Amino acid sequence: MRLLSVTLLWLVGALAASAQSHVDSLRQHELADVEVTSRALGRRVTALMPVQSMDEEQMKRLGLTTIAQVIRQMAGAEVRDYGGIGGLKTVSVRHLGAHHTAVSYDGMVVGNVQAGQIDLSHFSLDNVSNVRFAVGHDADIMQSARHYASAGLVDITTWQPASRPTLQAMLRTGAFGYVNPSVRLGRQWNENTSASADISLMRADGNYPFTLRNGQRKTLEHRQGSDVKSWQGEANLQRVFANDGDLALKIALYQSERGLPGGVVLYVNDPSERLWDEDYFAQMLYRKRLNRQWKLALRAKVEHAWNRYEDVNVKYPGGRQVDLNHQNEAYLSATLAFQPSESFSVAVAQDGVLGTLRNNIYEEANPERLTSLTNLTAKYARGRWKTEGNLLATWSREWIDDRANKDRQRLSPALSASFRLLDNAPFYLRAMLKQTFRMPSFNDLYYRRFGNVNLKSEKARLYDVGITWEGAIYNKVKLKTTLDAYLNIVDDKIVAFPTTYVWRMQNFGHVRITGVDASIAFAMGMGRNALLEGTFNYAYQHAADKTDRRHSTYNAQLPYTPKHSGNAALVLKNKWIDVGYTLQMCSERYSMALHSRDYRLHPYAEHNLTFSKDVCLLGQNWWISAGLMNLTNEQYDIIQYYPMPGRHWQASLSWRL
Repeated sequence: MRLLSVTLLWLVGALAASAQSHVDSLRQHELADVEVTSRALGRRVTALMPVQSMDEEQMKRLGLTTIAQVIRQMAGAEVRDYGGIGGLKTVSVRHLGAHHTAVSYDGMVVGNVQAGQIDLSHFSLDNVSNVRFAVGHDADIMQSARHYASAGLVDITTWQPASRPTLQAMLRTGAFGYVNPSVRLGRQWNENTSASADISLMRADGNYPFTLRNGQRKTLEHRQGSDVKSWQGEANLQRVFANDGDLALKIALYQSERGLPGGVVLYVNDPSERLWDEDYFAQMLYRKRLNRQWKLALRAKVEHAWNRYEDVNVKYPGGRQVDLNHQNEAYLSATLAFQPSESFSVAVAQDGVLGTLRNNIYEEANPERLTSLTNLTAKYARGRWKTEGNLLATWSREWIDDRANKDRQRLSPALSASFRLLDNAPFYLRAMLKQTFRMPSFNDLYYRRFGNVNLKSEKARLYDVGITWEGAIYNKVKLKTTLDAYLNIVDDKIVAFPTTYVWRMQNFGHVRITGVDASIAFAMGMGRNALLEGTFNYAYQHAADKTDRRHSTYNAQLPYTPKHSGNAALVLKNKWIDVGYTLQMCSERYSMALHSRDYRLHPYAEHNLTFSKDVCLLGQNWWISAGLMNLTNEQYDIIQYYPMPGRHWQASLSWRL
């Protein structure tokens, strides 16, 4: 009944607003003495699949400093945060798991053949101009086949230099020893060539206080082993050619040393794990319009990643365990598109990926994987209809010490469509179905005694139907709103499962996930000199284990899956000072399939408040920001026994030439 009420209220509100006004723009409002640009969180109401975005200006006004914080503001995204500044942070689409989510960085999907999931903390927000989040995949027909291979996409775009030379320096600081200086430099040498470079450093102690509960007793503790030191640098070159072609080159480097804060259980808060990471890559993207009907995109990337994991514990021989990993990836991609008319286009993309791993922790060492992905896309738009169909063919072969291990191959279709319901307003009905799968990672297959070389690929089917609308109420309040209901079905789920003597990776389970995502983005004038803009997101989700009716956990909510969650983001712009506010809410969850008191995680709501101002001082452009995070000092865990920081502060100062 609650779900039905939310749906009916949404429909009534949207239809009533449509009857009051025609289409209006959300883009710009000129007020008396100040120009305010409305940048409410992007909701593409015309998109065939749910797509959201946030630009650099929004991130600044809301006081967001990491990619993980940005993604947490997106409907349908779930961020797993293992506590602390140095903790692992991954993103999952509608509870399908981080392995089903692709992360794209300036047009190239990031790979990790060892773990199969991407740590968002490896990306700095200092040089990012836009972050997009798509359920299914994005709409760009010139994407690589790798973009289509996942159930969701996080697309990160870095900044490009303007027509005049740009020099910007920024310093962020905050509680728990947090310091983050960065510098960016860009220049457009002529109308065809530009270059840019940036470097960012970050360090933090991360020893924030938290309350430890043991029955009726409470003690004040401090988080240990959450320190981090990292730096990241990039150099970019862009060139536009006279023959309708453009080239983008990037070289990037990343290094970090961090503590891995363990779980806090029964007064044990003495972490002994540390991790060193290095990641270097070079990538190239070339695009060319061959003629009026044909377009071509070529991509290439080489990457080397190294990490060292160390754990000091008496359970190891010699009291210390050291794991060394060397990952290498070579990637080539070509996309060719043909558009004979405005209403129809077709494209084929071919990708090849070679991933290798060398380390000291596998019983059968030196695994290699060669993967081929071929994607065929067709789009058709006529009148009120828009449709898109995709067919992805995947073939993969693995070798262990030069011995062929196993071939994997699969066809994954996808189909989406939208229909415009009203002539005088962008009111759309959309639907999507998509099949996807994720191959086992090298950790799943070969890691010590836990690995299982006989694992099948995990398969998922996604179904989505939604309504989107954009318009205005009395020509004053500009609105974008979406409502999506979805069903995800996962078979052969890869989980750690107990066998006779040890835990091993197994294909075990059938999972059915149903839910609703609702969002509203708005912009509203507040008198002559102010503008209020914001978004509200609500998600309902029931993720049930449908594996075995005889089991006690049958039809029970999966671990770490809240039934209700939501967030809000508000920015008040005026000529005096801008105020940003974010809210993150989550209902109760359980850390295990058995729903007992010991595994229950309490509901929480985190409030953040940021004040910012652009000023011109001594002829120089400055931006100043100060914020208070977790205003109510909420004590909560996203992952059980990994406490999140309580109330803390942060401040930023930026200078731009």
